[in-house]
Amino acid sequence: MPDKLTATEQGIVEYIAAHRDEFLCMTIGQLSEALHISEATVSRFARHVGCEDFKHLKRTVVEQTVQFGPAQKLSQTLQTGEGDLLAAWMEQQRYNLQKTLELLDRDAFAAAVETLQNARKVFLHARNASRAPAALLEYRLRRTGLEVEQLPAAGSELAERLASVGPGDVVVLFSFAKLSAAAGVILDHQRQAGYRTILFTSRSYHGEGPRAGIDLFVYRGDENEQHSMSAPIAVAEALALALSARMGDAALRRLDVIQKLKGEYKDKL
Repeated sequence: MPDKLTATEQGIVEYIAAHRDEFLCMTIGQLSEALHISEATVSRFARHVGCEDFKHLKRTVVEQTVQFGPAQKLSQTLQTGEGDLLAAWMEQQRYNLQKTLELLDRDAFAAAVETLQNARKVFLHARNASRAPAALLEYRLRRTGLEVEQLPAAGSELAERLASVGPGDVVVLFSFAKLSAAAGVILDHQRQAGYRTILFTSRSYHGEGPRAGIDLFVYRGDENEQHSMSAPIAVAEALALALSARMGDAALRRLDVIQKLKGEYKDKL
C-alpha cells in the first residue's frame, strides 16, 4: 500500500474493508456507482496500490484475507482432484446461506410476506436454472391457498399473458446476477399496469433501469465460481413458511382439505 492516498482512494479502501464480500461480487461499474466516482478513478486506484487492473485488485483482496474461504477451498479441490468434493461443496453452501442471512434485508422479507398475503394472484417469472426455486415456491404457495401461475419466459407469449396482469396481482421474479431483458420488461410495465413486484437477486447494487418494489438478496457464490440454488431455494422456503404462519388458521384449513382429498381418493390418486 502506498504511503499516501488521496481522500477518494482512502474512501475506496474503507469501502472494500467494510464490504469485502459484496466488493468481490461487484464489477468495476458497480463499485464506481456505489462510491459515486468514475471507473477511471477506480482503475487509477488499482494501479496506485500495485495492481495491474481491477480484476487483479480483487484477486489481491482475496489473497490478503486471513480466512481461506470455502469458495477457494472448493476451487482448490476441483483443480487438484484431491479431498472430499462433497464436503467442500456442502461447506460452500453453508457459506452461501450464512452470507444470505447476513445480507438479506429483514424489512424487505417481511414486506414480501405481506405483499404475497394480500395478492389477488401471484405470477412467477424464471428462466433456466432459476425455474427450480420458482417451481418450489409455486408448490408451497398453492398449498397455502394462493392462486399461482408461471409466466412464459419471454417472447410474444409473455407479452400476451402480461397484458392480463394488473392491480392486486404480484409478480415474483428470479433474475440473479444480471437482469434479463424479459425481466426488465416486467419491471418496466409494473407502473402502467399497477401490479407489484418481488425480485430474487444476487446484486447488492443496481444501475439505471426499472427496479422491483421489493428486492430479496440471495448469495450464490463469488463471481467466477459455480453458482448454486441453495440460497434462493432456502429463501423461497422461508417465504412460504412465514406466509403460512401469518395466515394462521386459513393456511391450516387449506392443508386439511388437501389431506382429506388424499385420504378420500387414495386408491385413485
